[in-house]
Amino acid sequence: MASERGRARLYHVELPMRTPFDHPAARRRSSDSLVLRLTARGTDGIGECAPRPYVTGETTAGVRVAVERTDFDALFGVLTAREPGELLGLLHRDGFARTFGVDGGNNLLCLLETAVLDWLGRRLGAGGRQLLPGPVSPGPGTLAVSQVLDLSLSAEEFLATRGPFHFVKIKASDDIERDARTVRTVRDEVGDEVPVMVDANMCWTPADSVARARRLREAGVDYVEEPLPRGSWEALRVLRRDSGVRIMLDESVCTVADARTAVETGACDAFNIRVAKNGGPLPAAGLVAYAREHGVRFQFGVQVAEVGPLINAGRALAFGHPDALTVEAGQSDRFFPEMIVVPPPAVDRRTNTLSPAVGTGWGMDLAGNAERWAACDL
Repeated sequence: MASERGRARLYHVELPMRTPFDHPAARRRSSDSLVLRLTARGTDGIGECAPRPYVTGETTAGVRVAVERTDFDALFGVLTAREPGELLGLLHRDGFARTFGVDGGNNLLCLLETAVLDWLGRRLGAGGRQLLPGPVSPGPGTLAVSQVLDLSLSAEEFLATRGPFHFVKIKASDDIERDARTVRTVRDEVGDEVPVMVDANMCWTPADSVARARRLREAGVDYVEEPLPRGSWEALRVLRRDSGVRIMLDESVCTVADARTAVETGACDAFNIRVAKNGGPLPAAGLVAYAREHGVRFQFGVQVAEVGPLINAGRALAFGHPDALTVEAGQSDRFFPEMIVVPPPAVDRRTNTLSPAVGTGWGMDLAGNAERWAACDL
């Protein structure tokens, strides 16, 4: 319901996907995002989260319950009590949960934080990069993005249709020889300068991981992403030591505390930073700072089938940190014939590059068809 200070509407967006996406942890045929629109003082702000049980243990249904229990009258009170620039400074200093007095899982915090930051950007006339910590000097005009070979495509079709290639991620199968052949096929085509990574999505075991990693190294892999069950710190350390393969962690690193444990145990060489998984763009920026401080590389990833604000929030973060290993742009242009935001996020598929979003906040508005997915007023 609307308060005197503002209004909030929640959308549960389940857009059918034109092309599926398969990997060892899940098969996806439609989006599953929560989108939130806040309206206060005549200005809208839109945010998004994409809960994935195999990533953070959160579900869309669980996050929706948490949203419905949120005290939005109190949230609007904080939102409108200070000048926008002052509130943005508090968010940078104290974080969203402390500033707004909200407790919850990473996806709830991401949903609220992205909506609040978008609202602040519109009030301040500031673009996405200006809303996040770090230098705001002009960055690169474009960023190269990685290409992902999931289990719905053959290596040959992928190589024929998805180039040019700057960084290749291969989703692992349950057959290590098949994966080694895929790595070799890709490596022979893209050459030695393009990094190649296999994402095992936590499906290996400590007993077989060293042999699997060595087989992939022989085939030409550079990184293996999240090969073991979440939080297998000691086994990851042994895997790095005994296989000689660099390890990127994703599901194991949801918080700065996770990152600290990974570094202290020698469990990884890189983090996959994702806005929804890590609790919003501000905590994600904090992980970048932690990674730099401790000599760990990082990439900016996405949840499969993001539908709006998450996409541009991740891209704003990436343009502020062009030294990332790579940036995943997602495939919303391939997945969804019609999106719920305007303008739809774009990728230049001729060059596989991104340009910065134009406009204030995340640079997009809800399209008329979004109302089909309206779930409730809060």
